[in-house]
Amino acid sequence: MFENLTNKFEEIFSSLKKAPSLDEKQVEEGLRSIRQALLEADVTLEVVKEFINKVKPKMLGQEIIRSTSPGEMVVKIVYDEIVSFLGDSNQQINLNKVPPVPIMVVGLQGSGKTTTSAKIAKFLEKNNKKKVMMASLDIYRPAAQEQLKLLGEQNNINTLPIIEGQLPSDICHRAINAANLNGSEIIIFDTAGRTQIDLQMMSEIKQIENIINPAEVLLIADSLTGQVAANVAKEFKNTVKLTGIVLTRSDGDGRGGAALSMKYVSNVPIKFLGVGEKIDNLEAFHPDRIANRILGMGDIVSLVEKASEDLDQEKLKKTEEKLKKGQFSLEDYLSQLKQMKKMGGIEGVMSFLPGVSKIKSQMDNAGVDEKIITQNEAVILSMTKKERENPKIIDGSRKKRIANGSGTDIATINKLLKQFKMMSEMMKKMSKGNTKGMAEKGIPPELFNQLK
Repeated sequence: MFENLTNKFEEIFSSLKKAPSLDEKQVEEGLRSIRQALLEADVTLEVVKEFINKVKPKMLGQEIIRSTSPGEMVVKIVYDEIVSFLGDSNQQINLNKVPPVPIMVVGLQGSGKTTTSAKIAKFLEKNNKKKVMMASLDIYRPAAQEQLKLLGEQNNINTLPIIEGQLPSDICHRAINAANLNGSEIIIFDTAGRTQIDLQMMSEIKQIENIINPAEVLLIADSLTGQVAANVAKEFKNTVKLTGIVLTRSDGDGRGGAALSMKYVSNVPIKFLGVGEKIDNLEAFHPDRIANRILGMGDIVSLVEKASEDLDQEKLKKTEEKLKKGQFSLEDYLSQLKQMKKMGGIEGVMSFLPGVSKIKSQMDNAGVDEKIITQNEAVILSMTKKERENPKIIDGSRKKRIANGSGTDIATINKLLKQFKMMSEMMKKMSKGNTKGMAEKGIPPELFNQLK
Protein backbone atom coordinates (compact mmCIF):
# COMPACT_ATOMS: atom_id res chain seq x y z
CA MET A 1 0.00 0.00 0.00
CA PHE A 2 1.12 3.59 -0.74
CA GLU A 3 3.98 2.45 -3.04
CA ASN A 4 3.33 5.14 -5.66
CA LEU A 5 2.89 7.89 -3.08
CA THR A 6 5.96 6.77 -1.14
CA ASN A 7 8.11 6.83 -4.28
CA LYS A 8 6.94 10.36 -5.11
CA PHE A 9 7.54 11.67 -1.58
CA GLU A 10 11.00 10.11 -1.45
CA GLU A 11 11.89 11.92 -4.69
CA ILE A 12 10.51 15.24 -3.42
CA PHE A 13 12.26 15.09 -0.05
CA SER A 14 15.52 13.84 -1.52
CA SER A 15 16.05 17.12 -3.37
CA LEU A 16 14.83 19.27 -0.45
CA LYS A 17 17.14 17.55 2.05
CA LYS A 18 20.19 18.29 -0.10
CA ALA A 19 19.58 22.03 -0.03
CA PRO A 20 21.58 23.85 2.72
CA SER A 21 18.74 26.38 2.92
CA LEU A 22 15.29 26.80 1.39
CA ASP A 23 13.82 29.90 -0.22
CA GLU A 24 10.18 30.59 -1.03
CA LYS A 25 10.57 29.41 -4.63
CA GLN A 26 11.93 26.00 -3.56
CA VAL A 27 9.12 25.58 -1.02
CA GLU A 28 6.50 26.45 -3.66
CA GLU A 29 7.99 23.89 -6.04
CA GLY A 30 7.95 21.31 -3.26
CA LEU A 31 4.31 22.08 -2.47
CA ARG A 32 3.41 21.78 -6.15
CA SER A 33 5.05 18.34 -6.28
CA ILE A 34 3.28 17.24 -3.08
CA ARG A 35 -0.07 18.39 -4.51
CA GLN A 36 0.56 16.44 -7.72
CA ALA A 37 1.63 13.32 -5.80
CA LEU A 38 -1.55 13.37 -3.69
CA LEU A 39 -3.80 13.82 -6.72
CA GLU A 40 -2.06 10.94 -8.53
CA ALA A 41 -2.65 8.81 -5.43
CA ASP A 42 -6.41 9.40 -5.94
CA VAL A 43 -6.78 11.57 -2.85
CA THR A 44 -9.94 13.68 -3.19
CA LEU A 45 -9.43 17.26 -4.40
CA GLU A 46 -11.09 18.59 -1.25
CA VAL A 47 -8.56 16.80 0.95
CA VAL A 48 -5.59 17.81 -1.23
CA LYS A 49 -6.56 21.49 -1.03
CA GLU A 50 -6.99 21.33 2.73
CA PHE A 51 -3.70 19.48 3.19
CA ILE A 52 -1.74 22.06 1.17
CA ASN A 53 -3.49 24.91 3.01
CA LYS A 54 -2.38 23.39 6.33
CA VAL A 55 1.27 22.73 5.47
CA LYS A 56 1.99 25.80 3.31
CA PRO A 57 2.11 28.48 6.07
CA LYS A 58 4.26 26.19 8.24
CA MET A 59 6.67 25.48 5.38
CA LEU A 60 6.95 29.17 4.59
CA GLY A 61 7.27 30.11 8.26
CA GLN A 62 10.30 31.31 10.17
CA GLU A 63 10.95 27.84 11.68
CA ILE A 64 12.00 26.58 8.23
CA ILE A 65 14.23 29.55 7.45
CA ARG A 66 15.96 29.42 10.83
CA SER A 67 16.28 25.64 10.90
CA THR A 68 19.78 24.19 10.57
CA SER A 69 18.24 21.37 8.51
CA PRO A 70 15.35 22.87 6.52
CA GLY A 71 14.77 19.73 4.45
CA GLU A 72 14.28 17.61 7.57
CA MET A 73 11.97 20.28 8.97
CA VAL A 74 9.79 20.05 5.85
CA VAL A 75 9.55 16.28 6.26
CA LYS A 76 8.52 16.75 9.91
CA ILE A 77 5.78 19.25 8.95
CA VAL A 78 4.38 16.94 6.25
CA TYR A 79 4.60 13.92 8.58
CA ASP A 80 2.67 15.68 11.36
CA GLU A 81 -0.05 16.77 8.94
CA ILE A 82 -0.43 13.28 7.43
CA VAL A 83 -0.83 11.84 10.95
CA SER A 84 -3.45 14.49 11.69
CA PHE A 85 -5.38 13.71 8.50
CA LEU A 86 -5.23 9.97 9.24
CA GLY A 87 -6.58 10.38 12.76
CA ASP A 88 -3.71 11.16 15.20
CA SER A 89 -3.84 7.86 17.12
CA ASN A 90 -4.99 4.25 16.94
CA GLN A 91 -8.69 3.89 17.76
CA GLN A 92 -9.53 0.51 19.25
CA ILE A 93 -12.86 -1.28 18.97
CA ASN A 94 -15.30 -0.01 21.59
CA LEU A 95 -16.45 -2.90 23.78
CA ASN A 96 -17.61 -0.73 26.66
CA LYS A 97 -21.14 -2.08 26.80
CA VAL A 98 -23.08 -4.78 28.65
CA PRO A 99 -22.48 -8.13 26.86
CA PRO A 100 -23.35 -9.32 24.34
CA VAL A 101 -21.81 -6.23 22.68
CA PRO A 102 -23.35 -5.68 19.22
CA ILE A 103 -21.06 -4.71 16.34
CA MET A 104 -22.70 -3.83 13.04
CA VAL A 105 -20.81 -4.25 9.75
CA VAL A 106 -22.03 -2.24 6.73
CA GLY A 107 -20.84 -1.50 3.20
CA LEU A 108 -21.46 -1.98 -0.50
CA GLN A 109 -21.69 -5.42 -2.07
CA GLY A 110 -18.27 -6.67 -3.09
CA SER A 111 -16.37 -4.63 -0.51
CA GLY A 112 -15.55 -7.76 1.51
CA LYS A 113 -18.04 -7.39 4.36
CA THR A 114 -18.59 -11.06 5.09
CA THR A 115 -14.91 -12.04 4.99
CA THR A 116 -13.98 -9.00 7.06
CA SER A 117 -16.69 -9.85 9.63
CA ALA A 118 -14.91 -13.16 10.20
CA LYS A 119 -11.51 -11.44 10.35
CA ILE A 120 -12.76 -8.99 12.99
CA ALA A 121 -14.27 -11.86 14.98
CA LYS A 122 -10.97 -13.74 14.91
CA PHE A 123 -9.04 -10.58 15.83
CA LEU A 124 -11.26 -9.98 18.88
CA GLU A 125 -11.02 -13.60 20.01
CA LYS A 126 -7.25 -13.63 19.65
CA ASN A 127 -6.34 -10.16 20.93
CA ASN A 128 -9.20 -9.33 23.31
CA LYS A 129 -9.84 -12.90 24.50
CA LYS A 130 -13.58 -12.52 23.85
CA LYS A 131 -16.12 -15.14 22.82
CA VAL A 132 -17.64 -13.92 19.55
CA MET A 133 -20.73 -14.98 17.60
CA MET A 134 -21.45 -13.95 14.00
CA ALA A 135 -24.91 -13.45 12.52
CA SER A 136 -25.68 -12.90 8.83
CA LEU A 137 -28.51 -10.49 8.05
CA ASP A 138 -28.00 -10.76 4.29
CA ILE A 139 -31.08 -12.63 3.10
CA TYR A 140 -30.79 -11.26 -0.45
CA ARG A 141 -27.44 -12.30 -1.89
CA PRO A 142 -27.43 -16.01 -2.83
CA ALA A 143 -25.47 -18.12 -0.32
CA ALA A 144 -24.45 -15.06 1.73
CA GLN A 145 -25.55 -16.66 4.99
CA GLU A 146 -23.90 -19.95 4.02
CA GLN A 147 -20.66 -18.08 3.31
CA LEU A 148 -20.53 -16.68 6.84
CA LYS A 149 -21.41 -20.07 8.29
CA LEU A 150 -18.57 -21.70 6.33
CA LEU A 151 -16.09 -19.06 7.47
CA GLY A 152 -17.17 -19.74 11.03
CA GLU A 153 -16.70 -23.49 10.66
CA GLN A 154 -13.28 -23.10 9.00
CA ASN A 155 -11.97 -20.78 11.71
CA ASN A 156 -13.75 -22.14 14.79
CA ILE A 157 -15.96 -19.06 15.21
CA ASN A 158 -19.51 -19.47 16.50
CA THR A 159 -22.25 -18.48 14.02
CA LEU A 160 -25.99 -18.12 14.44
CA PRO A 161 -27.82 -21.10 12.86
CA ILE A 162 -29.62 -20.25 9.63
CA ILE A 163 -33.44 -20.31 9.55
CA GLU A 164 -34.86 -19.86 6.07
CA GLY A 165 -37.43 -17.13 5.51
CA GLN A 166 -36.61 -14.94 8.50
CA LEU A 167 -36.41 -11.17 8.07
CA PRO A 168 -33.26 -9.28 9.20
CA SER A 169 -35.17 -7.80 12.17
CA ASP A 170 -36.18 -11.29 13.34
CA ILE A 171 -32.60 -12.55 12.96
CA CYS A 172 -31.37 -9.65 15.14
CA HIS A 173 -33.69 -10.60 18.02
CA ARG A 174 -32.82 -14.30 17.69
CA ALA A 175 -29.07 -13.53 17.68
CA ILE A 176 -29.29 -11.52 20.90
CA ASN A 177 -31.25 -14.29 22.63
CA ALA A 178 -28.81 -16.95 21.38
CA ALA A 179 -25.80 -14.96 22.58
CA ASN A 180 -27.29 -14.63 26.05
CA LEU A 181 -27.82 -18.39 26.15
CA ASN A 182 -24.43 -19.50 24.78
CA GLY A 183 -22.34 -16.92 26.64
CA SER A 184 -21.10 -14.96 23.62
CA GLU A 185 -19.64 -11.61 24.69
CA ILE A 186 -19.77 -10.00 21.24
CA ILE A 187 -22.14 -10.35 18.29
CA ILE A 188 -21.01 -9.27 14.83
CA PHE A 189 -23.97 -8.49 12.55
CA ASP A 190 -23.07 -8.86 8.87
CA THR A 191 -25.63 -6.69 7.03
CA ALA A 192 -26.72 -6.88 3.40
CA GLY A 193 -25.07 -4.71 0.75
CA ARG A 194 -25.94 -3.48 -2.70
CA THR A 195 -23.86 -2.75 -5.78
CA GLN A 196 -24.61 0.91 -5.08
CA ILE A 197 -26.29 2.93 -2.33
CA ASP A 198 -30.09 2.93 -2.47
CA LEU A 199 -32.86 4.10 -0.16
CA GLN A 200 -34.16 0.58 0.59
CA MET A 201 -30.74 -0.61 1.79
CA MET A 202 -30.20 2.49 3.91
CA SER A 203 -33.67 2.20 5.42
CA GLU A 204 -33.04 -1.42 6.40
CA ILE A 205 -29.64 -0.58 7.91
CA LYS A 206 -31.19 2.21 9.95
CA GLN A 207 -33.90 -0.18 11.21
CA ILE A 208 -31.27 -2.74 12.24
CA GLU A 209 -29.28 -0.03 14.04
CA ASN A 210 -32.37 0.93 16.04
CA ILE A 211 -33.01 -2.71 17.03
CA ILE A 212 -29.52 -3.73 18.15
CA ASN A 213 -28.17 -0.33 19.35
CA PRO A 214 -24.59 -1.22 18.28
CA ALA A 215 -21.45 -0.21 20.16
CA GLU A 216 -19.71 0.00 16.79
CA VAL A 217 -20.94 0.55 13.22
CA LEU A 218 -18.02 -0.35 10.97
CA LEU A 219 -17.99 0.58 7.28
CA ILE A 220 -16.13 -1.93 5.12
CA ALA A 221 -14.66 -0.10 2.11
CA ASP A 222 -12.51 -1.27 -0.79
CA SER A 223 -9.20 0.63 -0.89
CA LEU A 224 -8.95 0.13 -4.65
CA THR A 225 -12.00 2.32 -5.26
CA GLY A 226 -10.14 5.43 -4.04
CA GLN A 227 -12.33 8.53 -4.13
CA VAL A 228 -15.47 6.40 -4.50
CA ALA A 229 -14.76 4.90 -1.07
CA ALA A 230 -14.61 8.39 0.43
CA ASN A 231 -17.99 9.28 -1.09
CA VAL A 232 -19.50 6.01 0.21
CA ALA A 233 -18.27 6.90 3.70
CA LYS A 234 -20.07 10.23 3.46
CA GLU A 235 -23.35 8.54 2.50
CA PHE A 236 -23.24 6.00 5.32
CA LYS A 237 -22.24 8.69 7.84
CA ASN A 238 -25.40 10.61 6.89
CA THR A 239 -27.60 7.54 7.55
CA VAL A 240 -26.17 5.74 10.59
CA LYS A 241 -23.92 6.56 13.53
CA LEU A 242 -20.76 5.38 11.80
CA THR A 243 -17.98 4.76 14.32
CA GLY A 244 -15.18 3.26 12.27
CA ILE A 245 -13.83 2.25 8.86
CA VAL A 246 -12.10 -0.94 7.73
CA LEU A 247 -10.19 -0.67 4.46
CA THR A 248 -9.99 -3.95 2.54
CA ARG A 249 -7.56 -4.96 -0.22
CA SER A 250 -5.04 -2.42 1.04
CA ASP A 251 -2.26 -4.87 0.12
CA GLY A 252 -3.21 -4.43 -3.55
CA ASP A 253 -3.60 -0.66 -3.42
CA GLY A 254 -0.45 1.11 -4.59
CA ARG A 255 -1.98 4.58 -4.37
CA GLY A 256 -3.42 4.94 -0.85
CA GLY A 257 -5.86 7.72 -1.72
CA ALA A 258 -8.76 6.11 0.13
CA ALA A 259 -6.90 5.99 3.45
CA LEU A 260 -5.82 9.63 3.22
CA SER A 261 -9.29 10.83 2.19
CA MET A 262 -11.75 8.81 4.26
CA LYS A 263 -10.89 9.96 7.76
CA TYR A 264 -10.99 13.63 6.77
CA VAL A 265 -14.14 13.36 4.61
CA SER A 266 -16.18 11.30 7.10
CA ASN A 267 -14.56 12.39 10.38
CA VAL A 268 -14.66 8.71 11.34
CA PRO A 269 -11.46 6.84 12.33
CA ILE A 270 -9.97 4.06 10.24
CA LYS A 271 -9.70 1.14 12.68
CA PHE A 272 -8.37 -1.73 10.56
CA LEU A 273 -6.61 -2.53 7.30
CA GLY A 274 -7.31 -5.75 5.41
CA VAL A 275 -3.91 -6.86 4.10
CA GLY A 276 -4.66 -10.22 2.47
CA GLU A 277 -7.17 -13.01 2.06
CA LYS A 278 -6.28 -15.12 5.10
CA ILE A 279 -8.31 -14.89 8.31
CA ASP A 280 -5.46 -13.24 10.23
CA ASN A 281 -4.66 -10.70 7.49
CA LEU A 282 -6.14 -7.81 9.46
CA GLU A 283 -4.02 -5.03 10.99
CA ALA A 284 -4.97 -2.42 13.55
CA PHE A 285 -4.62 1.03 11.95
CA HIS A 286 -1.92 3.25 13.47
CA PRO A 287 -1.81 6.72 11.81
CA ASP A 288 1.76 7.47 12.90
CA ARG A 289 3.06 4.16 11.53
CA ILE A 290 1.18 4.63 8.26
CA ALA A 291 2.63 8.16 7.93
CA ASN A 292 6.10 6.67 8.35
CA ARG A 293 5.41 4.20 5.55
CA ILE A 294 4.01 6.90 3.25
CA LEU A 295 7.12 9.05 3.71
CA GLY A 296 9.46 6.09 3.14
CA MET A 297 10.65 5.99 6.74
CA GLY A 298 9.55 2.41 7.33
CA ASP A 299 7.57 0.83 10.14
CA ILE A 300 9.90 -1.33 12.18
CA VAL A 301 7.50 -1.42 15.17
CA SER A 302 4.80 -3.16 13.10
CA LEU A 303 7.41 -5.42 11.51
CA VAL A 304 8.62 -6.61 14.92
CA GLU A 305 5.02 -7.16 16.08
CA LYS A 306 4.21 -9.09 12.93
CA ALA A 307 7.34 -11.22 13.24
CA SER A 308 6.67 -11.98 16.91
CA GLU A 309 3.00 -12.98 16.57
CA ASP A 310 3.47 -16.67 15.81
CA LEU A 311 6.86 -17.29 17.39
CA ASP A 312 7.13 -19.89 20.11
CA GLN A 313 8.75 -18.15 23.10
CA GLU A 314 10.83 -21.20 24.04
CA LYS A 315 12.10 -21.49 20.48
CA LEU A 316 12.81 -17.76 20.42
CA LYS A 317 14.89 -18.06 23.59
CA LYS A 318 16.93 -20.94 22.13
CA THR A 319 17.52 -19.00 18.91
CA GLU A 320 18.65 -15.98 20.93
CA GLU A 321 21.18 -18.09 22.84
CA LYS A 322 22.51 -19.60 19.60
CA LEU A 323 22.87 -16.16 18.05
CA LYS A 324 24.85 -14.93 21.04
CA LYS A 325 27.23 -17.85 20.59
CA GLY A 326 27.38 -17.39 16.81
CA GLN A 327 25.87 -20.85 16.23
CA PHE A 328 23.41 -20.00 13.45
CA SER A 329 22.71 -23.20 11.46
CA LEU A 330 20.89 -24.02 8.21
CA GLU A 331 18.09 -25.41 10.39
CA ASP A 332 17.73 -21.96 11.91
CA TYR A 333 17.88 -20.45 8.43
CA LEU A 334 15.04 -22.76 7.33
CA SER A 335 12.99 -21.58 10.31
CA GLN A 336 13.64 -17.95 9.24
CA LEU A 337 12.53 -18.70 5.67
CA LYS A 338 9.27 -20.21 6.94
CA GLN A 339 8.74 -17.16 9.15
CA MET A 340 9.29 -14.85 6.19
CA LYS A 341 6.68 -16.77 4.16
CA LYS A 342 4.19 -16.25 7.00
CA MET A 343 4.89 -12.52 6.85
CA GLY A 344 4.12 -12.28 3.14
CA GLY A 345 7.52 -13.05 1.66
CA ILE A 346 10.21 -10.57 0.67
CA GLU A 347 7.73 -7.90 -0.44
CA GLY A 348 5.71 -8.31 2.76
CA VAL A 349 8.78 -7.59 4.90
CA MET A 350 10.12 -4.93 2.55
CA SER A 351 6.96 -2.81 2.78
CA PHE A 352 7.85 -2.09 6.43
CA LEU A 353 11.46 -1.06 5.80
CA PRO A 354 12.88 2.48 5.47
CA GLY A 355 13.83 3.57 1.95
CA VAL A 356 11.51 0.99 0.40
CA SER A 357 11.78 2.34 -3.16
CA LYS A 358 15.59 2.20 -3.04
CA ILE A 359 15.48 -1.37 -1.72
CA LYS A 360 13.05 -2.38 -4.47
CA SER A 361 15.37 -0.89 -7.05
CA GLN A 362 18.30 -2.85 -5.60
CA MET A 363 16.24 -6.03 -5.67
CA ASP A 364 15.24 -5.50 -9.31
CA ASN A 365 18.86 -4.86 -10.29
CA ALA A 366 20.02 -7.95 -8.40
CA GLY A 367 17.29 -10.13 -9.92
CA VAL A 368 15.89 -11.08 -6.50
CA ASP A 369 12.31 -12.39 -6.42
CA GLU A 370 9.93 -14.31 -4.17
CA LYS A 371 10.94 -17.67 -5.70
CA ILE A 372 14.26 -17.51 -3.85
CA ILE A 373 12.50 -18.31 -0.56
CA THR A 374 10.73 -21.42 -1.89
CA GLN A 375 13.86 -22.55 -3.72
CA ASN A 376 16.13 -22.19 -0.69
CA GLU A 377 13.57 -23.96 1.46
CA ALA A 378 13.52 -26.92 -0.97
CA VAL A 379 17.32 -27.09 -0.97
CA ILE A 380 17.60 -27.17 2.84
CA LEU A 381 14.82 -29.75 3.15
CA SER A 382 16.82 -32.00 0.80
CA MET A 383 19.77 -31.98 3.23
CA THR A 384 20.36 -34.40 6.07
CA LYS A 385 20.25 -33.22 9.69
CA LYS A 386 24.05 -33.40 9.88
CA GLU A 387 24.41 -31.28 6.75
CA ARG A 388 22.05 -28.63 8.10
CA GLU A 389 23.97 -28.42 11.37
CA ASN A 390 27.41 -28.46 9.72
CA PRO A 391 27.35 -27.23 6.09
CA LYS A 392 31.14 -27.57 5.87
CA ILE A 393 30.76 -31.32 5.26
CA ILE A 394 28.77 -30.74 2.06
CA ASP A 395 31.18 -31.86 -0.67
CA GLY A 396 30.68 -32.42 -4.39
CA SER A 397 28.78 -35.71 -4.15
CA ARG A 398 26.49 -34.34 -1.42
CA LYS A 399 25.79 -31.24 -3.50
CA LYS A 400 24.78 -33.44 -6.44
CA ARG A 401 22.39 -35.44 -4.25
CA ILE A 402 20.87 -32.27 -2.72
CA ALA A 403 20.45 -30.69 -6.17
CA ASN A 404 18.61 -33.78 -7.46
CA GLY A 405 16.42 -33.90 -4.35
CA SER A 406 15.44 -30.23 -4.58
CA GLY A 407 15.04 -30.02 -8.35
CA THR A 408 17.84 -27.44 -8.64
CA ASP A 409 21.49 -27.55 -9.73
CA ILE A 410 24.90 -27.43 -8.07
CA ALA A 411 25.27 -23.72 -8.86
CA THR A 412 22.13 -23.05 -6.79
CA ILE A 413 23.53 -25.10 -3.89
CA ASN A 414 26.82 -23.17 -4.03
CA LYS A 415 24.95 -19.86 -4.06
CA LEU A 416 22.87 -20.84 -1.02
CA LEU A 417 25.94 -21.97 0.93
CA LYS A 418 27.71 -18.72 0.08
CA GLN A 419 24.66 -16.72 1.17
CA PHE A 420 24.43 -18.71 4.38
CA LYS A 421 28.09 -18.06 5.19
CA MET A 422 27.55 -14.32 4.69
CA MET A 423 24.40 -14.44 6.80
CA SER A 424 26.11 -16.33 9.62
CA GLU A 425 28.74 -13.61 9.80
CA MET A 426 26.03 -10.93 9.70
CA MET A 427 24.03 -12.62 12.47
CA LYS A 428 27.13 -12.71 14.67
CA LYS A 429 27.52 -8.96 14.18
CA MET A 430 23.80 -8.39 14.78
CA SER A 431 23.98 -10.26 18.08
CA LYS A 432 26.65 -7.82 19.23
CA GLY A 433 25.64 -4.61 17.50
CA ASN A 434 22.77 -2.14 17.20
CA THR A 435 20.51 -4.50 15.23
CA LYS A 436 20.60 -7.15 17.93
CA GLY A 437 16.99 -6.45 18.92
CA MET A 438 15.73 -7.09 15.40
CA ALA A 439 17.52 -10.44 15.20
CA GLU A 440 16.22 -11.54 18.57
CA LYS A 441 12.65 -10.59 17.65
CA GLY A 442 12.80 -13.02 14.75
CA ILE A 443 12.83 -10.59 11.81
CA PRO A 444 13.89 -12.73 8.83
CA PRO A 445 17.32 -11.70 7.56
CA GLU A 446 16.83 -13.11 4.05
CA LEU A 447 16.01 -9.75 2.52
CA PHE A 448 19.05 -8.03 3.98
CA ASN A 449 21.25 -10.93 2.87
CA GLN A 450 20.01 -10.77 -0.71
CA LEU A 451 20.98 -7.11 -0.98
CA LYS A 452 24.55 -7.57 0.26
